Amino acid sequence: MSAPNLFLVYVTDIERATHFYSDLFGIEPVTRTPRYVPFEVAPGVLFALWNGRSETITPDAPRFFEVGLMLPGSAASVDNLYAEWAAKGVTVVEEPHDEVFGRTFVIADPDGNLIRVSPID
Repeated sequence: MSAPNLFLVYVTDIERATHFYSDLFGIEPVTRTPRYVPFEVAPGVLFALWNGRSETITPDAPRFFEVGLMLPGSAASVDNLYAEWAAKGVTVVEEPHDEVFGRTFVIADPDGNLIRVSPID
């Protein structure tokens, strides 16, 4: 069976979202189109922004998923990244705290999509 290799995040403003994610993750898109912007996050795996359904995707639409970033290292690495991102003025949903899987925090992108940082499983 094939593993998923494309992860889409619905956004309302493709330029704003592209800038947000490029700055947040320190990566550049593979290409840019007016409604679709993919980032290669591993060989053959894309994380992409999509606003091709912008008439049905609004900032107040509930978000039922999280983009995850798992960090190597100790709880301090999670806290350090939180401090770095907080200094950028991101929207904090959950401040750093301990969960059953380790230290974690959650922020939101400009459309309310959630981004969780945690240690590597």
